[in-house]
Amino acid sequence: MIRNVILSTLAIAVLTGCSGKKDADKEANVVEAIPVKVQKLTKEDIARTLDYTANLQADEQVYYAPASTGRIEKINVEVGDRIKKGQVLVEMDRTNLRQAEVQLKNLETEYNRAQMLNETQSISKQAYDAAVTQYEVAKSNVDFLKENTQMLAPFNGVVTGKYFENGEVYTGGAFGGASKPSIIAIEKINPLKAYVNLSEQYFLSVKKGTKVSLKSNLFPDREFEGTVSIVYPTIDPASRTFTVEVKIPNNDEALRPGMYGTINFFIGNTETIVAPAIAVLKLQGANDRYVFLNKDGKAKRIAVKLGKRFEDKVELISDEIHEGDELIVVGQGRVVDGSLLNITE
Repeated sequence: MIRNVILSTLAIAVLTGCSGKKDADKEANVVEAIPVKVQKLTKEDIARTLDYTANLQADEQVYYAPASTGRIEKINVEVGDRIKKGQVLVEMDRTNLRQAEVQLKNLETEYNRAQMLNETQSISKQAYDAAVTQYEVAKSNVDFLKENTQMLAPFNGVVTGKYFENGEVYTGGAFGGASKPSIIAIEKINPLKAYVNLSEQYFLSVKKGTKVSLKSNLFPDREFEGTVSIVYPTIDPASRTFTVEVKIPNNDEALRPGMYGTINFFIGNTETIVAPAIAVLKLQGANDRYVFLNKDGKAKRIAVKLGKRFEDKVELISDEIHEGDELIVVGQGRVVDGSLLNITE
């Protein structure tokens, strides 16, 4: 009898112990849902732009020299001087010009006399033609010398190089650091231009007249507007790019040739998904970006690429993201793919 009571007591104890272990295991298997906040994704209308870097160049650059050699009488400008179109920049020795003008004056007398005799048919055609030819040749020579004894500025600009001094003889060679035979170098810096190589995928999007803007690190608070002036008609088969020329007005001459900047090409408006930048996570040790969406109460990790930035927002590019999806914007750092979510207001 006593033996039966002991066995019954032991059986009850064993059953009670097993039940308690099952309850503990059950409680341990309960996964706590992670509290998060979500935001529905919507499309926004944004300006689609392409960003490329480039070096600025002068719109025109001229290594200025006369067509013939000779002594330099006077250089009227120095490096850094502003010049106006038509301004006399360099005066060459005029000895040959004066001799040519005297010769022309004598031939002009003969020419006028031949004209009068020709009207009365008192001169042979051969003599008349000879007088006319000599006069025209002498006049062309004077015009040539006039052009090359006074070098006039072909545009408004600035002097960027001076390679001779007054009284020196220009011999037609490159001296004083000039890369080409010249007495002075001048540049037109309003507007400036730049050449950019764009990916062939944008060949149909970028046209002559496409609006651009330029930003320079020297002027972080300024944006310089411009346009595409030339679209080159061929694509480089090696790099799969095509070249465009852009012009940037530079009325206050703040920009200078040689400066480096970022050029934004405006290629139209588009609707795209934009989200808070804080919702985007970065894979440690890599440059891969991802976000978490709420999918039926569980977190789903989605790899994304970043597009344009707008202050605290960023464009999300992914085939797996659609308008209306719920993006986790608070608590995303605590979840992993498949985590249970507790959506809070």
